[in-house]
This record gives sequence, structure tokens and C-alpha cells, in this order.
Amino acid sequence: MTGMTTVNSGLRALAFGAAFALSGQWAQAQDSCPNRGQLDTMYCDENRDLVADAPKDASKWRDPSTLVWAYTPVEDPAVYANIFKPFTDHLEKCTGKRTVYFPVQSNAAEIEAMRSGRLHFAGFSTGPTGFAVNLAGAVPFAAKGLGSEVRGYNLIAIVKASSPYKTLADLKGKKVAHTSPSSNSGNLAPRVLFPDAGLKPEDDYKPLMSGGHDKSVLGVNSGDYDMAAVASDVFERMAVRGTIKMADFRILYKSPVFPTSSFAHAHDLKPELAAKLKECFYSFRFTQAMQKEFNGDDRFLPITYQKDWAVVRDVAEKSGTPYNRAAYDAESKREAAAAAKRAEEAAKKQAAPKQ
Repeated sequence: MTGMTTVNSGLRALAFGAAFALSGQWAQAQDSCPNRGQLDTMYCDENRDLVADAPKDASKWRDPSTLVWAYTPVEDPAVYANIFKPFTDHLEKCTGKRTVYFPVQSNAAEIEAMRSGRLHFAGFSTGPTGFAVNLAGAVPFAAKGLGSEVRGYNLIAIVKASSPYKTLADLKGKKVAHTSPSSNSGNLAPRVLFPDAGLKPEDDYKPLMSGGHDKSVLGVNSGDYDMAAVASDVFERMAVRGTIKMADFRILYKSPVFPTSSFAHAHDLKPELAAKLKECFYSFRFTQAMQKEFNGDDRFLPITYQKDWAVVRDVAEKSGTPYNRAAYDAESKREAAAAAKRAEEAAKKQAAPKQ
């Protein structure tokens, strides 16, 4: 099964690469875009708000009978299928269209799905939002919040409560988990912020990609990692659900606040549909289960990529991972290599004789 998953991932990557090549050929045939910024050649940003404009040709607008959406795989995607069901039901009634929640297994798969037209809107994790905007034509319009406040999260560095580590500098030469290459709190922000606290990724330790924030937390708990860089909101949710006990961990580092996941629609949705979708998001009030899952947040609030993601773009630039296609291709290769390594290690553990 692992081998088949690796093959399928490779085929998806090849398909995505082919799509990029074809889009480049298509773009060369049109030169009417006055401003593109960092957007891929499929898109144009004439009003300079950093996101893709809707096509000027109304025949290119999409108004599907069934809406398909996804939420960032910061944890096991199965966790969110039931959590979001009341919201998905609300969207069906509000838009008058059948609405389907589609679980995705990686940030790259989610971005590819929107770029290829298979996703009409989605919740993207903080870091990958930039790639979704520039490479998939995503237009962020909402974030989770409480009352009138869009709330964020922190990058935290966690260790076991029983460990001897007191500062980040104590982790030199130790096993430190990051999550995935495109993650803000799980990879990019630590590379920018940890050095000032006495720990430099790559020089003082080799980041070990766990594949997810929940996997990093569980890895610290089991002793697979000495420390992990994770998002505070995921850590807190795991404690609320009873997956972990807060008392079993210590937090060595806490960053300034970052915006949480963005919710974005595809740039080529019919403008009336995009407006209706926003209306439906803003009118929804979270169920008690959703409030518990999302740290008390009770609604979706308006945001813009240009303003609310400025700090995240700054971290991406300073970490040497700007949100362009070259950086995405490099990150995708690293993510695929890390996934293959995790699969290999899991297979070895499964094959090891029981003690």
C-alpha cells in the first residue's frame, strides 16, 4: 500500500508539473495583463491587490451545480469531516447548491486541486495560503474569529515536561521536528525566528519533517523527537480533545501572533456566486462542537490577503521561500522526499520483531 501511495503521489506531481508547463505555453500566447506580480502566468492582478482577478471574459466564469471544498490537512483530514458537517449543510441551504466536503492529504494536493478546478473554495493553512494565491488563483476572503476579532496562533516549541531542556539552545544536535516544507509555524517561521533565540536550523540541527502538527506533537510525546515546532492552536485542540495532556509538555518558545487558516474561493467563480459564498460564510455561527474544536472561535470574519497575510509573506521571504513557482517546486520535492522517508521508517517499524 505504501508503494502504491508513493506511485500515486509521483503521478500527481507529474500531472501538476504538466499543468504548469501547459499553463506557461498558454500564457505566452496572451500578453494583455498589465500586472501579474508573483502570480503564475495563468492569472492577472490588474487592480494590484495581490490576488488573481476574475476573468474578464464572462464565458470563463464557473457556476457549478455542485460545490466542492476542503480544509487544510494540519491534522488527520477525517477529524474535520464531521466537525464541518453543519457548516456544509448550511452552505447547501444558503447557496442552493449541493456542497461536498473533500478531504485532502497534503498541502500540495489541496493547492493542485484548486488549480486544476476540482476545488471551488477551501481553507488553506497559514503558510500554504501564499502558494495557493500565487499558483492556484485562490482569493482569501475569510478567517475564523470571535465576535469582531480575527484571532491568530503562535509558533511554539514544545518538549516533554520530563526532559532536561530549558532553552532552545539546549536542542543543538538533538532530534527536532518540523512539519512540512510549506508550513509557516511548522517550518518557515522557525527558520527565521529560532536563530535569534540561540538555535539555527540546518546548522544546529537537521529538521525532521513529521508530516503534520499532530504528528509532531505525538512524536514528542512518544520520544521520537526531542522538540517540535508546532502551531499553538493545533496543540491546544489536541489537548481539548483529550489526545494529549498539557501537563506532559513544556513550551520553550512562543512567537508573536500569526493569522490562522484562510478561506479562499477560486478566482474564476462567477462573481455573483463568489459574493453569495461570502455572504453564506459570514452569516454562519459555529456549533458548540466547532467552537470547542476551534478554541472558542464562533464565526467567519472578512480578511484580505494583501493586509492580513503581510507578516506571513515577510517570513516566507526572509526564510528564502518566496511564494513563487520555483520555490513551490523545490518545496514539493522536499515534501515528497520527506513523505517517502516517513513511509520507509513506518514500514521498518512495522516489520521489526515485537519485543
